[in-house]
Amino acid sequence: QLQACGGGLVQPGGSLRLSCAASGFTLDDYAIGWFRQAPGKEREGISSIRSSDGSIYYDDSVKGRFTISGDNAKHTVYLQMNSLKPEDTAVYFCAAGRTVVDPDRGDEYEHWGQGTQVTVSS
Repeated sequence: QLQACGGGLVQPGGSLRLSCAASGFTLDDYAIGWFRQAPGKEREGISSIRSSDGSIYYDDSVKGRFTISGDNAKHTVYLQMNSLKPEDTAVYFCAAGRTVVDPDRGDEYEHWGQGTQVTVSS
């Protein structure tokens, strides 16, 4: 089971940190990806991490602004989001994949958590 939290309303240029807490499995065996879906748009994969080999991915739209990290002891993956833009407004989801890490391959992720809303607006 995955639980994402940390969303909210923030002004452009602001920051938020999302958390994805896993229960029932160890992060050592899975990649964790962050995805988002804005109204009327398709889901997009924005970042992922796999602790077993240190793989980290960022979509170009968030590179340099978002940072993904994991704390295996706490079974939690974080997404630090800085310099937020209105176009970052979306519902953000985390998911776990045993055999995939690339967030562009979201359909191969096996376990999905409920989303958390991020709204960037002045």
